[in-house]
Amino acid sequence: MTIPVKPPAETPRYIRLNAADNVAIIVNAFGMPTGTTFPDGLTLREYVPQGHKVSLTDIAQDQPIIRYGEVIGYALEALPVGSWVEESRVRMPEPPSLEGLDLATRTPPTMPPLEGFTFEGFRNKDGSVGTKNILAISTSVQCVAGTLEIALKRIKDELLPKYPNVDDVVALTHVYGCGVAISAPKSEIPIRTLQNLAKHPNYGGEVMIISLGCEKLRPERLLPNGTDSAQTDIMSLQDETLTSFGAMIELIMQMADDRLKILNARKRETCPASELVVGMQCGGSDAFSGVTANPALGFASDLLVRAGATVMFSEVTEVRDAIHLLTPRAANEQVARDLIREIKWYDDYLDQGGVDRSANTTPGNKKGGLNNIVEKALGSSAKSGSAAISGVLSPGERVREKGLIFAATPASDFVCGTLQLASGMNVHIFTTGRGTPYGLSSVPVIKVATRNELAQRWADLIDVNAGTIATGDATIEDVGWEVFRLILDVASGKKKTCTDKWGLYNALALFNPAPIT
Repeated sequence: MTIPVKPPAETPRYIRLNAADNVAIIVNAFGMPTGTTFPDGLTLREYVPQGHKVSLTDIAQDQPIIRYGEVIGYALEALPVGSWVEESRVRMPEPPSLEGLDLATRTPPTMPPLEGFTFEGFRNKDGSVGTKNILAISTSVQCVAGTLEIALKRIKDELLPKYPNVDDVVALTHVYGCGVAISAPKSEIPIRTLQNLAKHPNYGGEVMIISLGCEKLRPERLLPNGTDSAQTDIMSLQDETLTSFGAMIELIMQMADDRLKILNARKRETCPASELVVGMQCGGSDAFSGVTANPALGFASDLLVRAGATVMFSEVTEVRDAIHLLTPRAANEQVARDLIREIKWYDDYLDQGGVDRSANTTPGNKKGGLNNIVEKALGSSAKSGSAAISGVLSPGERVREKGLIFAATPASDFVCGTLQLASGMNVHIFTTGRGTPYGLSSVPVIKVATRNELAQRWADLIDVNAGTIATGDATIEDVGWEVFRLILDVASGKKKTCTDKWGLYNALALFNPAPIT
């Protein structure tokens, strides 16, 4: 991809990503009107909005439309040069076959190590490192959420001020635990997600579980492996010794106070950047996502991998159409097969629901210039950078390897974020082109805008502006380094993300493909 040096602001501009592309996207804010002539002589036959595609050559009906050097669709009608390549004029291609893919045939060489980078984190007994110091209160069933909400308000008002080294108290609530087929196929996904959330590195190993007492998901199943402390870590609202609602609240507060005392003694210490576990995600994507923010994250991802860290990219439907570009990059054939396994499982899951991958693309994505999921996936996969893919996780599994990891998740912002939390991420990076106030209380969420217009309009919600890449004010490498350094500062507690400044947080959302009875 070549982006010219910044021209005068009024100059019409487009970005062509690959020499093979027969379309480009309009850079100028608010788009360009009919008759606009670009410096190379291209003239628009009609108005084309910002981020939307213009045909660079005559494209005949049924001929391929190429972006990223890949076929993103076929023309439903003739598109003379200078035409708006609008969604209704494009037929989506079939997904790449999962049969006959190249497996680890082009594994990238190991990149030179990046040494000397550190952050200030909270080291835990199990060797993991936290970037926040939080008391998390787990729940085994939705029935207790209302009670915990009342207790949580009192804990924050009355107890938390006594423990200045503790950042927050959070409730891990969810709509699971009762009325579910607890042993049905794939019920292990929500269960292991809750198990792994309870031992997240930002929670300091202090487990506290609130149960009702009659739920199908027994609270003991949420205790970390090897823990033998059910009597002290779990409380049941149906305990016959609790003779009033007030007594329930008091017991929750006492359990919280005991753990806050321990967490308050945690201190930050210097840790190598290799202890970072960074989750990458995009939401409210647009046509600039694969041009600016996601490639910048890809560059930052390569830096993190070189520093020995763990980086997760996810969202199965948003990499599905790039699978033929990913399996050759696997570290070995088994990793490639694991990647195919997760993609195949999700294909079958969507089939059972009577939908396909095309249901992913939102009206906002399309308004931002993305014709279909194929184009979206090719841009989304840019977050993975250029490193070898060293491991694959099923939904909710705890990360095991260092390096670049594919963590299989749905594309829903909240479900993906919850599953990446369960996998152990301690910093979250989130790119957006249309804008979203998404945030998580348990980890810092760094927001990266794809366009200058969004970064300016949402200046108090956006942490990094990658739109400068599109306008020629910065390079992918410039913004990649900016993201990398900000990750270290945010992980150290030296800088606060916009979502943390506002306390702007979304609820967790479990992925539960199992039946509800």
